[in-house]
Amino acid sequence: MKEKPDVMVVDDDPNIARLVALYLEKENFAVRTAGRGDDAVNEFSRLPPDLMLLDVMLPGMDGYQVLKAIRRSSTIPVIMLTARDETFDKVLGLELGADDYITKPFDAKELVARVKAVLRRTQGSEEEKKNDLSFPGLTVSITEYAAYYEGRRLEMPPKELELLAFLAKSPNQVFTREQLLKQVWGFDFYGDSRTVDVHIKRIREKIPGCEKYGWDIRTVRGVGYKFELNK
Repeated sequence: MKEKPDVMVVDDDPNIARLVALYLEKENFAVRTAGRGDDAVNEFSRLPPDLMLLDVMLPGMDGYQVLKAIRRSSTIPVIMLTARDETFDKVLGLELGADDYITKPFDAKELVARVKAVLRRTQGSEEEKKNDLSFPGLTVSITEYAAYYEGRRLEMPPKELELLAFLAKSPNQVFTREQLLKQVWGFDFYGDSRTVDVHIKRIREKIPGCEKYGWDIRTVRGVGYKFELNK
């Protein structure tokens, strides 16, 4: 992680934006703010941050539209802020490529902790970056933080990449959804098992026909998932 990670706070409530910025700056983050969705997209295009805190309800473009626009060109980590504690909103954000979500009202110290945790997971350690993985038709490069299927780089948000890499590191080993939440999202993730299902679904959509190469991501009914490799 660089000396001062750059965080963009996108929220139309200036009081919330100022409070979050204050806490992040105390923890040695550089902070930019935007109050409109379209302004956030323009600022992102000008200079992408290391992480975005993105409110769902915004003027100009809502948070989901902003996330879609970002994911067309970038896999930077995005934490959604939502005033509605509804499963649909959370799942939609995850399906669009969000890395985490926090429900308002939130504790500012907890939010800072979640920002740090997401950055740790997405940037990884130097030792982890040495563990690139290669299978017929598939390469998962932790060094580049990218995955390639049939020679084509996949548009894959950080959590999808980390989940694929974690499963692929242990071929044929079955992991429960709870184990995957713990290992990929970390102890401080307040999600549920459907988070894993959403990400597995999106990964599968990006690797069609992978069975012909002798590997696949398999569902183990009643248990969880495994990266199945035919020996």
